[in-house]
Amino acid sequence: MKKNILPLLAAMALTGCASHKDVPAQRHYEPTWQSLAQYDETAEWFKDAKFGIYAHWGVLSVPAYANDWYPRNMHVEGSDENKHQVATYGPLDKFGYHDFVPMFKAENFDANAWADLFVKAGAKFGGVVAEHHDGWSNWDSKINPWNSMAMGPHRDLVGELSKAIHGRGLKLVTSFHKDRNLQINKDNPDKWGDDISYFPYNPKMATSSNDPLLSVMYGNIPKEKFYQNWLGELKELIDNYSPDLIYFDSKMTKIPEKYKQEFLAHYFNHSVAEKQQVVVTHKEGELPKTVSLEDFEKGRNNAITQDFWLTDETVSVGSWSYTNDLGLKTANDIIDLLADIVSKNGALMLNVSPMANGTIPQNQQDILLEIGQWLSINGEAIYGSRTWNVFGEGPTKLDKGGMFVDKVAYTDKDIRYTRKGTTIYAIVLGWPGSNAEVVLQSFSGQTLNQVPKVKNLTVLGSDETIKFHVDDAGLHFTTPSKKTDDKAFVVKIETR
Repeated sequence: MKKNILPLLAAMALTGCASHKDVPAQRHYEPTWQSLAQYDETAEWFKDAKFGIYAHWGVLSVPAYANDWYPRNMHVEGSDENKHQVATYGPLDKFGYHDFVPMFKAENFDANAWADLFVKAGAKFGGVVAEHHDGWSNWDSKINPWNSMAMGPHRDLVGELSKAIHGRGLKLVTSFHKDRNLQINKDNPDKWGDDISYFPYNPKMATSSNDPLLSVMYGNIPKEKFYQNWLGELKELIDNYSPDLIYFDSKMTKIPEKYKQEFLAHYFNHSVAEKQQVVVTHKEGELPKTVSLEDFEKGRNNAITQDFWLTDETVSVGSWSYTNDLGLKTANDIIDLLADIVSKNGALMLNVSPMANGTIPQNQQDILLEIGQWLSINGEAIYGSRTWNVFGEGPTKLDKGGMFVDKVAYTDKDIRYTRKGTTIYAIVLGWPGSNAEVVLQSFSGQTLNQVPKVKNLTVLGSDETIKFHVDDAGLHFTTPSKKTDDKAFVVKIETR
């Protein structure tokens, strides 16, 4: 059934129209790849949304030093993080990572303020890291004792945020990074430092503790018990909060296939009951593409792809979680990145880094608001758009696609295209100057077999009449006399 509708979906995508309502097929899904493949893994709402925001936040935010891998690296003897930890808090046999838990109070956390900020930033989905590699759950878990209701803030943080996010008509994302937490090297001293297990096993530290409580946080429990907890915690998230998107970080290969299948069947069947179309993401092929979408951490594709995909990127430089010296990208960098991703059939999920008290620092908020202001003018080129015949033109290109793509600096010579029906949007990634001639070479006969007939051309955010003409070199137009933005600007091209 699923394969039979692909031509129809493709045809409707060409016109930028939704193929169906965001309601999954009314069927029961069994925990087999064959049954699960019948679910439409690419939700139309997600293909329309394009941009979302989530937060790396939890106990890992408390040290505010180095980066989000501090919980691990503080246990690596001789590392900068280890030296800082010992100098600041004392020997690790006296103060372990678990001792940061009472210091995570989230006293300034306001879920409604977060959700309002996400809306102002132009996000269509938003959320939080539900559980990072450190084994801390940001929700009221009955399975994981290390959770935000039982300890630390004594609040259901995911629960509060889910109400605020869904209450504003946004879709909810919960990211789940637990897979790496499982300690698999305790019987292999040569691999105690292997980061496939997040916490290094060390007999001198709590990471090797057999204490019934501590061993859960540090992943030092029997594998089968870990797998059962992994599945049970996901079911809690699904049943209690109905996330629209569950993002998985890497090392899902540590989880046996049957548990992944049971999770997906539960999630898909829950979505049917709730009349909700959900999305699951994976990295590096750790789930089949028939049931999930691929995510490129800090990366992206270098060409238009048939499969829709996701990039997760962070507003910060050097760390996903908050640190006292956190560097930041610019709104311009992020807008250019968003345009490049959308032009190639992807979406962007941007991370923010709140402080342990729940405050999103003002300098991060300012970047989000700047992005939101740009989207308020130019969003029609992003939301609900689909790819055009080519993704773009210009001198700045990626050497290769994939994860962890090197940063590139786009210029006013770089163009990215999107489309809705017969309207084509050219996103110019810089301002070439007032009353300057720009040539869109993709409208030349050298690029396209059939050049669209242009009937009107405008610049979003400008009320000036734009002069244009088409010749063998491409589509020529003159920029407005008044600059619309210091960042990218959008040319709306209506064709016959």
